[in-house]
Amino acid sequence: MKKKRVYIAYTGGTIGMKKNERSGLYEPTSGYLQAQMKAMPELKTPHLPDYTLHEYHPLLDSSDMTPAHWGEIAHDIQKNYADYDGFIILHGTDTMAYTASALAFMLLGPKTIIVTGSQIPLCEARSDARENLLTSLLLAAGPRPIPEVCLYFGGKLLRGCRSVKVSANSFQAFDSPNFPPLGTAGIDIQLRQELILPTPRHADLHVQEFQTPAVAALRLFPGVSAKVIKSILQSGLQGLVLEAYGVGNGPTATPGILKALKQATARGVVIVACTQCLAGRVDLGAYATSLASAGVISGLDLTTEAALAKLFYLFSLRLEPEEVKKEMVKDLRGELTAG
Repeated sequence: MKKKRVYIAYTGGTIGMKKNERSGLYEPTSGYLQAQMKAMPELKTPHLPDYTLHEYHPLLDSSDMTPAHWGEIAHDIQKNYADYDGFIILHGTDTMAYTASALAFMLLGPKTIIVTGSQIPLCEARSDARENLLTSLLLAAGPRPIPEVCLYFGGKLLRGCRSVKVSANSFQAFDSPNFPPLGTAGIDIQLRQELILPTPRHADLHVQEFQTPAVAALRLFPGVSAKVIKSILQSGLQGLVLEAYGVGNGPTATPGILKALKQATARGVVIVACTQCLAGRVDLGAYATSLASAGVISGLDLTTEAALAKLFYLFSLRLEPEEVKKEMVKDLRGELTAG
């Protein structure tokens, strides 16, 4: 049987870093990850796929990731889509959930795309990079494609647009609080086929480029002033993810806040309430302190990362604000639980 081929887009991140001898700090070093992988006997075993590693220049710390970089990754996958059976994106952990969420909306096709990385560089003895990399290769070249953008980390295969980073120090750094993992990796790799999205009818990859809409996120906090909220909303925003308390509550008794929100929604700013809680969903009809009276819409159980990515996606389709509001509460990529 012909071996499958996997394309690895190495964007940067901890996985390929090398310790600087002078400073003692880890830093990205061109060519270093390739050398480390060539020295891994596991990658030469016959049950693993062949792979091509493409290193980006310059290598990025994920804290510098931007929507323009998401576009570069998307077009890189598109350019190589016909020649490979599956794809892996090596990425830093800090903004990995943002990139996985964004690519879930940008890329629609029948092949497996997995975002992964590590908490400790591959060169170190106790690195988690080996397991994340090897399992991602097996998943990307599996007998049945997983036709969506996923995030694999610490033994869990997560839907990309459901993932969040939950730990800065643990090897189980990512979770999907409102949706079960698509699979787990222990002695065996167990996939839950009933959770995986259906395969698109078209055999090629559809790429939706993100334009440059003005979207942002704001976390409510005790003492937040109407002046702060108003200044953000008057900065030319088209959409705002408002991280509210609990099921969508906000400081509605604070003078001027509701007025600032109402004025913004009246002029077409789409304001989506997500919960600050790790798990659960927004219900704007549950309490009198709800933000619904100001025209804020519910983000249901969207993560902040997915809500931002979805706003980028919908505004990039050139939709009017009312259409964006309608689409925000629809499940487009498995990103939310409707109803």
